[in-house]
Amino acid sequence: MRYRQILVLKLCAIKTFLIPLPIDKTLVYLLTWQLAYEQLVNSSTRQLVNYKEMKYSIIIPVYNRPDEVDELLESLTHQSETDFEVVVVEDGSAVPCQEVCEKYAQQLNIQYFTKPNSGPGQTRNYGVERAHGDYVLILDSDVVLPEGYLAAVSAELQREPADAFGGPDSSHPSFTDTQKAISYSMTSFFTTGGIRGGKKKLDKFYPRSFNMGVRRDRYMELGGFSKMRFGEDIDFSIRIFKAGLRCRLFPEAWVWHKRRTDLRKFFRQVYNSGIARINLYKKYPESLKLVHMLPMVFTVGVLSMLALCIVLLALCPTLAWLPLVPLALYSLLICIDSARLNRSLKIGVQSIAAAYVQLMGYGFGFIEAWWKRCVRGKSEFAAFEKTFYK
Repeated sequence: MRYRQILVLKLCAIKTFLIPLPIDKTLVYLLTWQLAYEQLVNSSTRQLVNYKEMKYSIIIPVYNRPDEVDELLESLTHQSETDFEVVVVEDGSAVPCQEVCEKYAQQLNIQYFTKPNSGPGQTRNYGVERAHGDYVLILDSDVVLPEGYLAAVSAELQREPADAFGGPDSSHPSFTDTQKAISYSMTSFFTTGGIRGGKKKLDKFYPRSFNMGVRRDRYMELGGFSKMRFGEDIDFSIRIFKAGLRCRLFPEAWVWHKRRTDLRKFFRQVYNSGIARINLYKKYPESLKLVHMLPMVFTVGVLSMLALCIVLLALCPTLAWLPLVPLALYSLLICIDSARLNRSLKIGVQSIAAAYVQLMGYGFGFIEAWWKRCVRGKSEFAAFEKTFYK
């Protein structure tokens, strides 16, 4: 279309201005127009070639988090591989990050868009529709990338092609003690079975939206993320496997992930994750595994032990401490393991609280959703939908 417009302008100019002129001046104008036309075409062609050959488009949905976007973009300027663009999509933020994006406009190939609030899934789709890379890399705004992140992705793709992939996460030394404790609770074998800690022995790896990559053509074929407000990344991963696409873990393509900054916000997150698991079960019954029910079992177990302790206090006070022994031993295990990994007794102690919030928050959400959806037959819902990003 652009070339056609240029050609029309050229012909109109010749017809309007050049015909009445002497032949020598006409030739000069023709040569001038030809040169300008070729420069425009060559410039446009180079731009199109860059888009066509671009390897990665990094999609970042954001809502009221300019400081986090600043840190993420800063980490992107240090990547050893530079064949990428950045697409930042503001999801109806009251505190926009446009100035932050403009700050990096000379260092990064960056696009910035704003749209009404619709949630992270639809915001990612909006960004992918405007991307040009062969692969789209979906990142949360609260992650920071090590220098070799993109190089690790490229190395894995060169070793064995994949249609979709994901990487693990870790805590950065600059994170607060609470953030490190929360990160431990989400990645430890003693809390999640290690299913989110980047283990290679998993039969299937379901990428999460904080660190996910997909071939752009496959993404579009699958229709992107669904309109689920929570659990939309697992829903997308399930559809990836159902379509028979190649999906695997890239263990070296890890990110630093801040997650939530305090236990109250963390509880909201995992509570909705428990609800989302039942919502996913209603859509894909085969997706519910034994490991997904363990937080619910843990929650029931803790409540049962506390109830038994209260009963024994009334009937046999000398034995009232017995039900607390398993909880004490588990807490000690968490404290020792986290303190060893983080080299901090303080973080070890905080990890006890984070582990109980993680397991019981998820468990309570799971139980509520099971009661409402499986027993009472209600439709899909979420508890903290209005505070998703908070």
